[in-house]
Amino acid sequence: MSTTKNKEFKLSSWAISNKSTVAVITFIVILGGYLSYTGMARENFPEIIIPQIYVATPYPGNSATDVERLITKRLEKEINAITGVDKITSTSIQGYSSINVEFNFDIAPSEALLKVKDKVDIAMADKDFPKDLPSEPSITEMNFSEQMPIMNINLSGDFSMDQLKEYAEYLEDEIEELTEISGVDIRGVQEKELEIAVDLYKMQASKVSFNDIENAVAFENQSISSGDILENGTRRNVRVLGEFKDPSNLENIVVKHEKGNVVYLRDIAEVSFKEQEKQSYAREYSQPVVMLDVKKRSGQNLLEASAKIDNIISNAKASIFPENLIISKTNDQSNDTRTMVSDLENSIILGVILVVTVLYFFLGFRNALFVGIAIPLSMFLSFTILGFLGVTLNTMVLFSLVIALGMLVDNGIVVVENVYRLMDEGMSRKEAAKQGVGEVAMPIIASTATTLAAFLPLVLWDGIIGKFMQWLPITLIIVLSSSLFVALVINPMLISLYMKVVKKEQKTSFINTLEQLYEKFLSVALQGKKPYLIVIGTFILLFIAGGLMSVFPPKVLFFPNTEAKQVFVFLEYPIGTDIEETNILSKRIETDIENHLKQYETDGENFLVTSVIGQVGEGTSDPTKGQMGGNTPNKARITIDFVKFQDRQGI
Repeated sequence: MSTTKNKEFKLSSWAISNKSTVAVITFIVILGGYLSYTGMARENFPEIIIPQIYVATPYPGNSATDVERLITKRLEKEINAITGVDKITSTSIQGYSSINVEFNFDIAPSEALLKVKDKVDIAMADKDFPKDLPSEPSITEMNFSEQMPIMNINLSGDFSMDQLKEYAEYLEDEIEELTEISGVDIRGVQEKELEIAVDLYKMQASKVSFNDIENAVAFENQSISSGDILENGTRRNVRVLGEFKDPSNLENIVVKHEKGNVVYLRDIAEVSFKEQEKQSYAREYSQPVVMLDVKKRSGQNLLEASAKIDNIISNAKASIFPENLIISKTNDQSNDTRTMVSDLENSIILGVILVVTVLYFFLGFRNALFVGIAIPLSMFLSFTILGFLGVTLNTMVLFSLVIALGMLVDNGIVVVENVYRLMDEGMSRKEAAKQGVGEVAMPIIASTATTLAAFLPLVLWDGIIGKFMQWLPITLIIVLSSSLFVALVINPMLISLYMKVVKKEQKTSFINTLEQLYEKFLSVALQGKKPYLIVIGTFILLFIAGGLMSVFPPKVLFFPNTEAKQVFVFLEYPIGTDIEETNILSKRIETDIENHLKQYETDGENFLVTSVIGQVGEGTSDPTKGQMGGNTPNKARITIDFVKFQDRQGI
């Protein structure tokens, strides 16, 4: 008996002896896990902030050659002197310079940002650097979660573009007030501008220069504060309002007054208020729309952001927008995330049911619950730890949780079965719990440790892919460690209270038959020299399998081929192509795609796709290939959004 007592595992024995304390710990795990799970931010992909800095410099009115010579090369020269720079990629287009600086991963993104800012300041201080930039270079970190829109909101109907723009600006202001949203961009409509078309001959005859016109407009179009005056014991501020309210007022500006001769702006120019030159087009199913690109703030909850945006749109439809205004959401990433979260919850519930059902045949329903309860408890403990670490509930984390689901019960099964065996042999419930856990504690710890060791190298994976994939092994390590804690602390306490031995005759004949067949197989396999033959045969099979692998190598893919949820078509003409030319090609391809998709229509509705979105100009660059900002009249993007795979009717 003394030998048996020495097999107790101190932590488990403490848990059995201090049931109230463990019960409180269990309650804290459940409460903390539930609160962490409900409070965890949901997003489609892990938040990846890599040491990659993007420098964008607008310089309107200059050719790509001048932008490269005056800005890009001078910034590159300074940035290249920074220690730790791995790669510099630059793009110079008409009126815009972009530089992508990639650092080694041993440099923190915040440190890389400061280093680049310092070098840009040094370059700008050079006397030869252009001083007429409209704004200083924009220097930002490369954060994938904030670069791609989480959804597009499309406005259309029997309205003018000015009206649609007004409605879009209302939504923009409301949505940008949400803490989950970092920004909203309006596509498909341009700002208004005041154009002064000067008649060169009249201007020369009046001896007026462009500077005269510019100065006259600038001086007249301003409000001036004139100080305070004391009136009836109160000081009042005096302000002269001079900003123009009506574009026609500009025609009456005095451009020149010399020797009694007055030259008005209307005498030498025509003033008109019109839309700026087109920089972007947006269409849904070939119909013009005003589109809002909504971008989520890093680390915020995607599902909450989507719900709040839906609420804003509903309220606007009910009280502000006209009834015939058509508002649609496309490319909504929250749909996929919501489906994944729902699948995880269903998998956990189904996992508990299947585990309890299978173990019911061996240990009885009550004892099977001891193992089944390890799944939700391990998950709750894992959510508590992941929430403390600030992890978001994304694709990689959910994938890891589903993988770990089948591994959670391994430790619990070993513990419960061993305690059950000792109780079946006549040992008391409390003593069996202490001795049973003690006998298998070190083996299950070693087993879990070897599993964790297999995933540990993935945590050290370097590069962008490593940053993306690292949450898979981290989540698995946390979940499996949590299951070990549940098996060694919580399960022993519950077993010592509620385990019950099922009588032998209650076991099914099928289980007895399996046990008998297995016993006969072992007795035959262990006779004479058969064990040696089995070991030798195993090694022979190993070499044969290795040979077949080399003769018929399997296809290697980084990710398995899955059915696409979206298809992107990127169009690019040579730099300098007018946006109207790009728009013509984009329209033709959109029409061809829509005609091809008509074969999947049933009763006027397409069961394969939810939308076909065409965008031309701004915001259409391929994010995986170089420059993303600036005016891109030579580029277009077509997005085809499919329904869920299970709803595609086998297509």
